[in-house]
Amino acid sequence: MATLGDLERTVMDLLWATTESTTANELRDAIAEVPAPETGRELAVTTVLTVLSRLEKKGLVERERNIRPHRYRSVTSREDHTAELMHEVLVTAPDRDAVLARFIGSVSEAEAQTLRTLLGGS
Repeated sequence: MATLGDLERTVMDLLWATTESTTANELRDAIAEVPAPETGRELAVTTVLTVLSRLEKKGLVERERNIRPHRYRSVTSREDHTAELMHEVLVTAPDRDAVLARFIGSVSEAEAQTLRTLLGGS
């Protein structure tokens, strides 16, 4: 699973926030509205297209090629992406039990209760 750079993350956040596919121009305009320091800057549409191309190669974005201008949408949800990142990190750990113990030890009581519920406990 690929990690995301700052601009890639901003684009993905915008795509995850909508159920509609969007054009590079629409994304460029939306990025300009993101408060600084996250972005809040004017970008060329070619820059946005480059980012979208990279995200497509990473398997995170799908392009609708049958219409012009092309429209883009996320392939998975933010939750799916985050869960995959967590799984990828866990798989690389030499002592998975220790990693899980540290993780569980760092969650809030509410998060621990959510974990218990999801695992079928009380």
